[in-house]
Amino acid sequence: MAFEDPGIALAHRSALRSIQRVVSETTEPTPNAAERVAEQLRAGGVMVLTGAGVSTDSGVPDYRGPHGSLARHTPMTYQEFRYDSAASHRYWARSFVGWRVMDAARPNRTHFALVELERAGLVSGIVTQNVDGLHKEAGTETLIPLHGDMEHVVCLNCGYAEDRGAFDARLAAANPGYLERWVVRADQVNPDGDVALSQQAVDEFVMAPCVRCGSELLKPDVVYFGEPVPAERRDAARALLADSRSLLVAGSSLAVMSGYRFMLDALKQGKEVAVVNGGPGRGDPKATTLWRTQVAPAFDELLDLLDV
Repeated sequence: MAFEDPGIALAHRSALRSIQRVVSETTEPTPNAAERVAEQLRAGGVMVLTGAGVSTDSGVPDYRGPHGSLARHTPMTYQEFRYDSAASHRYWARSFVGWRVMDAARPNRTHFALVELERAGLVSGIVTQNVDGLHKEAGTETLIPLHGDMEHVVCLNCGYAEDRGAFDARLAAANPGYLERWVVRADQVNPDGDVALSQQAVDEFVMAPCVRCGSELLKPDVVYFGEPVPAERRDAARALLADSRSLLVAGSSLAVMSGYRFMLDALKQGKEVAVVNGGPGRGDPKATTLWRTQVAPAFDELLDLLDV
């Protein structure tokens, strides 16, 4: 859509560029990468920055992997959601169907491996770009969900926050039989819980308003493309990095600046930065150690090497 406000239009175009960024293979993996990452962890004080590759084994799709959702789906920008009522209505119809697949996901062995490394005193904390809540469910103690989580819905009109489960129950009451009529497969769901639906399905959907002010301008409490990370979360993550000895990036292409910034900051601070990822990443040429491998078996090997 066309935005009348030039500032909104500029932010929207910038968000689309971020979504469409293509990351190519440019760097050779580091020899003996597993041993180098193990040695980094053995020194302790490692902040871990995680991305979608950590959650794919839980059935949560990624954006840019070999089977990533960007091949079939462009995520909605904040500007579309906020200023186009038809777009936000379409999102909620699709999310009402797709959210329960996300809600059914459970932590996998990588989430639990990171908990073990934290309990062993080797990991100082986790900053995650994921919104699935799986690190929290696995038991990570020092956790900063940089982009929020799917557990809450917030009203953009009055600021009221509601538990996502309670909101989902209100949607179900407003849309009896909807889920039975519009069934989708789990592999059709995107990382933000969105799923493709027909226009007929979208038109049938009835939105549940805010329980405080009656507005329909409700939004998942997550950071959309084109939306800034809340200052308190950004500052907490920066403080964790400042207090850490090094940075380990796991399962992220760092295509989005909010994640890539931590690599740049760590390097400016003279800290070691390792990347463990199954595909190419924006920060690969700058990494101290680059381990090109699937994340889950990598962390199995690290636990063995560290005897954790």
